[in-house]
Amino acid sequence: MTIKEKISELMKSSMKSGDKETLLYVRTLHAAVRKREIDDRVDLDDGGIQKIIGTMLKQRQDSIEQFRAGNREDLAIKEEAEAKFLKTFLPEQLSETEVKAFVAAAVAEVGATSMKDIGKVMPALLPKIAGRADGKLVNQLVKSALGG
Repeated sequence: MTIKEKISELMKSSMKSGDKETLLYVRTLHAAVRKREIDDRVDLDDGGIQKIIGTMLKQRQDSIEQFRAGNREDLAIKEEAEAKFLKTFLPEQLSETEVKAFVAAAVAEVGATSMKDIGKVMPALLPKIAGRADGKLVNQLVKSALGG
């Protein structure tokens, strides 16, 4: 079952069950997917939808930080709940150790030796871990592997 099919099924089931919170989250996700499809005039596959979900997760994380900084724990909790919901549509996340192994393999693959080679490492690495690791973590690990 594709992500798009899962979204449709979840929307139907949450409407029938009266689960307003899940319905709100799934409608937000569905709207973001449809907006991208209409704007770009494409039919998104799972990879494209996962990119949208990744963007939405980053927005939620930023909001959580801002709400906590402003002492709005109630809003931060709502954003965390939506982030948790969005994560269910992504593949299982890699551990830091697993990401380090991918980084080491990519560095060896392109023969990178310094920070100047980060532009070679990232294109070799990102397709292998797309959607399965946090971008900030990947960037930090690549920089530390290259001595930066």
